[in-house]
Amino acid sequence: MSDDICRGRKPVIDLLTKSPSRCAKLIIANNVRPPFLDELLDLARSKNVTWQVAAPEALDKLSGGEKHQGVICRLTQAKTMELEEFLRGLEGEKSALIVVLDHIEDPHNLGAVIRSAEAGGASGVITAKRRSAVPNDTVIKTSAGASLRLPVVQVANITRTLEALKSANFWTVGLDAEAKVSIWSERLPDRTALVVGAEGFGLSRLVGETCDLLIKIPIKQEGVSSLNASVAAALGIFEWARVRV
Repeated sequence: MSDDICRGRKPVIDLLTKSPSRCAKLIIANNVRPPFLDELLDLARSKNVTWQVAAPEALDKLSGGEKHQGVICRLTQAKTMELEEFLRGLEGEKSALIVVLDHIEDPHNLGAVIRSAEAGGASGVITAKRRSAVPNDTVIKTSAGASLRLPVVQVANITRTLEALKSANFWTVGLDAEAKVSIWSERLPDRTALVVGAEGFGLSRLVGETCDLLIKIPIKQEGVSSLNASVAAALGIFEWARVRV
């Protein structure tokens, strides 16, 4: 399966509606019928998106056998946002949340985190260029299209990035199951960079040592050692958002 596609009825409709510039070409299976076909064509025409009709087998090949529901968009290359450019856009913002992922490798987790980040009002997500999931088709689908809308900044080094965030007046707060401070007892700062560790391993040593504050999500049931990375991130995101409602 190619990474430069968006497949499935809802993800494609969301893409055409909210980010049509990311669609290089809309490909529709010749067995798609109205009213969905009419909706697709009306959107493509209104957004000036090129489209073509093809045999379902062609879409099967493009999707690598994954479900596509008769519609695929070929994506233009995503514009890479540099960290400096991203932070300049947040200058003067009294309140802002950035989610920093310390080598999250599962694309489903990455997609789920991006979806929660958008829903919780985060300004963007930062992830590492190496040993991390990339914003591919699985991420697009899992994030319900949020990865096409929310800035996702890829950086070479997470530890150095945390130092840059501190210089930009962000408090770096790491989620750590072994931390002594509970997330429920600390009010997350207005300008927070929430740092989430890798699946099964948590924060790397240097990243944890660089954070201004480490907090834990209390787990009541014995035998449960940690939460899924995307679940932990969502709890942190919405705890930051909760006190700002």
